[in-house]
Amino acid sequence: MAQAPIGVFDSGYGGLTVFKSIRALLPGYDYIYLGDNGRAPYGNRSFETVHQYTLECVEWFFRMGCPLVILACNTASAKALRTIQQRELPLIAPEKRVLGVIRPTAEVIGNYTRTKSIGILGTKGTINSGSYELEIRKFFPEVRVHALACPMWVPIVEYGEYKSPGADYFVQQYLEMLLTSAPDIDTILLACTHYPLLMDKIMKYLPTGIQAISQGEIVAESLEDYLYRHPEIEAAVSKGGKISFHTTDDTADFDKHGSLFLDTKVKSEFVQMRTGI
Repeated sequence: MAQAPIGVFDSGYGGLTVFKSIRALLPGYDYIYLGDNGRAPYGNRSFETVHQYTLECVEWFFRMGCPLVILACNTASAKALRTIQQRELPLIAPEKRVLGVIRPTAEVIGNYTRTKSIGILGTKGTINSGSYELEIRKFFPEVRVHALACPMWVPIVEYGEYKSPGADYFVQQYLEMLLTSAPDIDTILLACTHYPLLMDKIMKYLPTGIQAISQGEIVAESLEDYLYRHPEIEAAVSKGGKISFHTTDDTADFDKHGSLFLDTKVKSEFVQMRTGI
């Protein structure tokens, strides 16, 4: 059987936190990961630019034989997924599927809160899109959503400073801003796949009784359910347990960070995209 891997995409390293959970739950499938590090971060870019970059990467996955692509990037899911699903996919690859991380998270996040008040921390692009408020309202209309952009957190992770003392200031600053505006919050969703790398520092500054939820396990379980409900897609995915990593930037840098994210050695290949920064 020809290799037909599940594609996992992110603007940088953050999607590796989701991929790690997916691979742990579903180890039998082939996977290919692409980090668009050369054009990261996506968080402050326009809808048009994020859509253009994401579509270009999705088309690359299709050329690599992927029948299913997971946008393990909240900004891409918020700014590009719906347009790709509704406009481009029917024209370029109607038999393939592209999924995101926002809807699977919104479907369950309300189950985590007792006070019916949750905080959403994400990039400027994700927060400004209002995607989480819209999706959560569909499943949990009684839950109050308080969203806050944390524009410094992705650069901290991308530049490998997430364990440094300097990161504490920005973690504490944004958490205080969120909890001051909504003191009844008991659950905080990390709506960016980079943010779990800051989890130790986040928990350090969260008051007792408030939990922080990352998306990796949620997305992995949702994917497992999706493959069960769509046997035609499950049958199209190759099953050899193979993994390959790709980046649009320096491979040595990706390998270094990727090995830290995944706790195992990573060897990536360079991919040249048509559209520059």
